[in-house]
Amino acid sequence: MTEETKSVEETAENTSKENAATAVELSSFYGIKAGMTRIFDEAGNHIPVTVIKLEPNYITQVKTAEKDGYEAYQVGYQAKRDKLVNKPTKGRLAKANVKLGLTKFAEIKADGVSADALGKEVALSAFAPQTFIDVTGKSKGKGFQGVIKRYNFAGGPASHGSKFHRTTGSIGNRATPGKVWKNKKMPGHMGCEVKTVQNLQVVEVNADKGYMLIRGSVPGAKNSWVKISKAVKK
Repeated sequence: MTEETKSVEETAENTSKENAATAVELSSFYGIKAGMTRIFDEAGNHIPVTVIKLEPNYITQVKTAEKDGYEAYQVGYQAKRDKLVNKPTKGRLAKANVKLGLTKFAEIKADGVSADALGKEVALSAFAPQTFIDVTGKSKGKGFQGVIKRYNFAGGPASHGSKFHRTTGSIGNRATPGKVWKNKKMPGHMGCEVKTVQNLQVVEVNADKGYMLIRGSVPGAKNSWVKISKAVKK
């Protein structure tokens, strides 16, 4: 780990401790998917969990109905070294009084926004253990795949002599309709799509060590950013 990287992490940790008391509670935040592991509960049951690395999220802009036509908070995350942040972004962060060099931004809708929230950190108090959440991320890219891997088609006989193993098969009639219907399931690019897994459950939140455990798997590759939100169907 380089000196500059250590400096960024130390600054983020110190700033996070300073703003913990004045944090703002929102319905979503962004974290890093660190990977999967397993834990055991008090009864000895095996629980597969996804580890989320907690990174500081800061409110960098307040959207109001009078000025923007809707109410929302712009949230900044992914802190980088100073020289990796461009000048427009530095100006935006300075206006919000955020010391970290954040490089990713997203909007989270909220009712009754307050200008006093500008520059404050997003709280995690709404995501206590046993809370149901929805997790959104970009699925792993699989490249160009056939219909068996892409759509779970059964395929044909695997025996010798068969000329139909893993091909698509018939995709339409002849004269009627005389075309291939739109959205027909065919080979193509698989993965790299925004996916949401609903009604997952928080198992543990450790803000001191900077991790969250979520029961089950979440979309995305290792070290990718995911959006964690309150469950909309619970």
